[in-house]
Amino acid sequence: MRIGVISDTHGLLRPEAVAALQGVDAILHAGDVGDPAILDALAAIAPVTTIRGNIDRKGSCAELPAIELVEMGGTSIYMLHDRQELDLDPVAAGIAAVISGHSHQPLIEWKKDVLYFNPGSAGPRRFSLPISLGILEIKDGRLEPRLITLG
Repeated sequence: MRIGVISDTHGLLRPEAVAALQGVDAILHAGDVGDPAILDALAAIAPVTTIRGNIDRKGSCAELPAIELVEMGGTSIYMLHDRQELDLDPVAAGIAAVISGHSHQPLIEWKKDVLYFNPGSAGPRRFSLPISLGILEIKDGRLEPRLITLG
């Protein structure tokens, strides 16, 4: 299973992001959507699971859940926008991956066999941080994350 992981679009869905997500089986958006039309465009590529971020306070994005626990490819994935707000022990909860955004800093980190994956920001450039998204492949129960720099 190949999952696209995107975050912090802030109302901008770049053509490069759309191209990078082609062929994925599902898309996870880790918040700060900014414009619900982005979710419609992503849904044209693959089924989308989305959480709200700190900028998603108005309109239909405000109705998005703050967290999601999804099962994909036999793997439990926990989504929240700001990793600093994680209030559970992923190991004890049987979670294989924690997907977050917020910092705009791409990150792949493993702790106690749990993947912490932040795809970075795919929206407007912030400071000198890269514009990026992620791909998470699940093969035989193993997680294989990678980051894609868009600009």
